[in-house]
Amino acid sequence: MKLPPNVIIPDDKLSKYLLLYKEKNDKSKFLAQAGFTQNNPDELKLAIYQLISIVEPIEDLTNEYGTFYRIEGDLIGVNQRNLSVVTIWLKRKIDNQFQFVTLKPKKGE
Repeated sequence: MKLPPNVIIPDDKLSKYLLLYKEKNDKSKFLAQAGFTQNNPDELKLAIYQLISIVEPIEDLTNEYGTFYRIEGDLIGVNQRNLSVVTIWLKRKIDNQFQFVTLKPKKGE
């Protein structure tokens, strides 16, 4: 099973969270290594779409909001540098729609 092509990836999740520098749990420096910045959030979105089109999700847990899935793999950067990541997705209980939750560096590689 692959995620459907109509997944929801909120623009604010990219531009106001992942690509915005934060004192704690910053991901912007990690993503910048592959050329992803606040100037090109659409490139990050495209890289995420590419990842989910080739890697199958792994079911994690279910709660009152729905079922969470994990997709691990490489994001291909703007500068062709690959980043090993874990993406988290929620299949929402209310409408069965898949929504992007977050992305983090994959540890241990």
